[in-house]
Parts: sequence; structure tokens; C-alpha cells
Amino acid sequence: MSKRLGKGLGALITSNLIEESEQVTDVEISEIRPNPYQPRKEFEPTALQELGESIKIHGIIQPLIVRKSIKGYELVAGERRLRAAKLAGLKKVPVVIKSYTDQQIMELALIENLQRENLNPMEEAEAYFKLMEHCSYTQEELAQKVGKSRPHVTNIMRLLQLPDKIKELVATSSLSMGHARALIPVENADLQWKLACEVIRYEWTVRQLEETVKQLHVSRETKKKKPVTKEKVYVQWEQRLQNRFGTGVQINKTNKKGKIEIEFYSDDDLQRILDILQIEE
Repeated sequence: MSKRLGKGLGALITSNLIEESEQVTDVEISEIRPNPYQPRKEFEPTALQELGESIKIHGIIQPLIVRKSIKGYELVAGERRLRAAKLAGLKKVPVVIKSYTDQQIMELALIENLQRENLNPMEEAEAYFKLMEHCSYTQEELAQKVGKSRPHVTNIMRLLQLPDKIKELVATSSLSMGHARALIPVENADLQWKLACEVIRYEWTVRQLEETVKQLHVSRETKKKKPVTKEKVYVQWEQRLQNRFGTGVQINKTNKKGKIEIEFYSDDDLQRILDILQIEE
């Protein structure tokens, strides 16, 4: 559950702006550099275009926040408005000039986006990581700063353990944060990817994925407890089949005969395996 914004940052964002609200200056857009600590990487083109059209008619109602830099100004808050102003063909934008440290700018950029729910889970996780690294915050301190619960911060940051391909699925909303978290205990990156693809293809719930991952773990633990008597080639084939089907597979051989056991955990899971085997009803 989200908490209220930390007192220090709340004052930074609101009180100071109100106090200096009359100190608005028009600045050339070409003199404003982007915020180097901006956590948001994706800006929806259609929404930007719509904002640009609105700016053409009504202008920029809320000034941008900048600080002075060696050459011109550095943006603190208002990147969407700045981008939309460029699309609208504006040469100048209204700004309020502030004196902020790098740490304050990092925090403000994150808070601005969190308040507007602009960040996808991966952008949020990376922003938390940078803040902790740059400011030496603990997760508890960071949670208080950004007005989130500590478990929320912990769970979001765990997504950074995932392979880049799966991070991209989360960033584009192809895979939910709940599904992504369920994949973290899977140690094999190839198997993580296969399971992620199965989730998307068969529209698994988070519970279905968690159960599949749990059964895979149980299967591995059971094998660890058994005496290693299988020939190496069969162990290798078991691993390859497990990766292919995304579930537990055992090859049991006696003399010249044997059998292959493929585990499934629901009717949907069975259908998924049959589809892989290209077996129709």
C-alpha cells in the first residue's frame, strides 16, 4: 500500500513552488538540456501529439522547473511538456528557476513520475536502484522518500534479476509484474524465457505459473535426493526435454526398454504440451 509522500520531498515539490510561483521566466527551448536523471524512457507518441495540440491552443499552463547549468539550463521537471512544446513549434517555454542538488533532482524526477503513475515497472525498478546507489539509501529509507511501502520497493527491485528479454516484456506490458516475479526463482534463463512465452501464448494466470515453477523445483529436488545411477546421456536428454516442454520430464530405462514421463498440472497445461507435440484432438 502506498504511503504519503515523505515530508521533505513533499515540501520540495509543493511549498517551494507556491512560494516562488510568480518568478516565471520565458526561456529558449534550445537552452534547456534534458534531465540526466529522468527515469522515464518511453513517452507515448499519440499522447505527446495531443498535448502538443493543446499547447498550440492554450499554451503551457504550468511552468517547467529548471536549474542553471554551465551552458543554459537543465530540466528538473516537465519533460512531457517540453517535448510537446517542441512538437507544437514553440521557441520559448515558461520556467521557474530553482537551485537543486543532483540528489534532489534524482528524487524529484522519480517522485514526479510516480505521482502521475507514468513509469512502467522496469523504469521504476531502475530508478530505485540508481537512487540507492547514488544516495546510499537503504530500502527502508528509499521507501519513506518515495512514499511507498518497503515490500513494494523490494518486490519491484527484484525484477532487475531477470534476463533482459523478460525485462523488455515487462516494460512493454506484455508480461505482468506478478508473472515476472514468479519467474525469478527459475535458475535457467532459457527456461525462464520459455515459461514467459507460454504465459503469453496460453494466457496463464500468475497462480498457474507459480504452480508450474513450484512443480519444476520439486522435481529437481527429488532428483537430487536419488542416487545418480542414470547414464549421463539420459540425464542430458531429460534436461533438454524439460527445457522444451517447460515442465518436469523423467526418462526411466530398464534393460532395452523404457518410458518417458511428462508432468502436467492442469487441463490447460496438458493442452499446451499436446500443442508442442503437435497432437490434435
